[in-house]
Amino acid sequence: MAKILMKGNEAIAEAAVRAGAVNYFAYPITPQNEVGEYLARRLPEVGGVFLQAESEVAVGNMLFGAASTGKRVFTTSSSPGISLMQEAISYMAGAQLPVVLLNIMRGGPGLGGILPAQSDYFQATKGGGHGDYRLLVLAPSTIQEAVDLTMLAFHLADKYRNPVMIIGDGMIGQMMEPVEFPDSYTEPELPPKTWAATGADGRKPQVVKSLFLDPIALEKNNILLHEKYQAMKREEIRFECYKTAPKNKILLVAYGTMARICQTAIDELEGEGISVGLFRPITCFPFPEEALYAEATKSNIETVLTIEMSMGQMVEDVERVVARQRPVKFFGRTGGIVPSPEEVIQQIKQILASGQPTKVKV
Repeated sequence: MAKILMKGNEAIAEAAVRAGAVNYFAYPITPQNEVGEYLARRLPEVGGVFLQAESEVAVGNMLFGAASTGKRVFTTSSSPGISLMQEAISYMAGAQLPVVLLNIMRGGPGLGGILPAQSDYFQATKGGGHGDYRLLVLAPSTIQEAVDLTMLAFHLADKYRNPVMIIGDGMIGQMMEPVEFPDSYTEPELPPKTWAATGADGRKPQVVKSLFLDPIALEKNNILLHEKYQAMKREEIRFECYKTAPKNKILLVAYGTMARICQTAIDELEGEGISVGLFRPITCFPFPEEALYAEATKSNIETVLTIEMSMGQMVEDVERVVARQRPVKFFGRTGGIVPSPEEVIQQIKQILASGQPTKVKV
């Protein structure tokens, strides 16, 4: 495999094509527009379809219809656009449709700004739409990982018959890094899509729907979905530990490109003789609770510090897991401002000195 220098948005687009997603519906929004630009050229080369809808609301309904036929379908957007798709995402989860969605997050709330942010964590992991549903949520920290997780996302969507969301901030979409694509793509075998609406020739007609007017039937569907989410929690936990060592007193928790900034801070502190470790969730849902608990409650750890490009969202999951065992501190920047390694280092040194870091940098 040869390495290719690619922008994140374009690398993700190519990964989707190589995973067999030849049906792409989207509406332009910064900072992910290069995905649509790339696929407008690339999809005709593989017999695919790119349809630019009149709005993100329309995109959601197109995804529902195309996914109902069993084809691999894909969309990309940024924060406000994902908000407009929430009703359809809930419908697709209720109808058990495999769809992959990419959110290149920007600052908010509202129209906010076009610079990087991580303030859609609640929306992605807690269900931005209505009803008892969950999405599988993957958070890459490099362009190569974005490629790998995109290809994995289509497999997981089919495996669980469930929407999968990839979340990356604007840096993931806009920066360039060398990436490798497999010369040939193979994946574990999946069961046949006997549920798909492909015409009733030789079989009874079937309907793909999320509407259940009988409360018994609706409850049965919700129980089925819940059991599926529990299976995800058993089988799809992904995380990474970086320089976790017995001499560490502080454990950082960060995801996406914020985790890379934390790694830089850790490496610089190491040169000063200060040892700090990092726990990075790769699946934000299911959240790697047991693994984080195991790292955070080691006898040497005195404080857990969560770093985010938000006013504090993932920190609530971290607190839920470890707050009764260890103090959890938070530091974040928002509005499109990215915390620097120097700011992270300052927070760490402040904890080591006094145990009282600044909660939010303003």
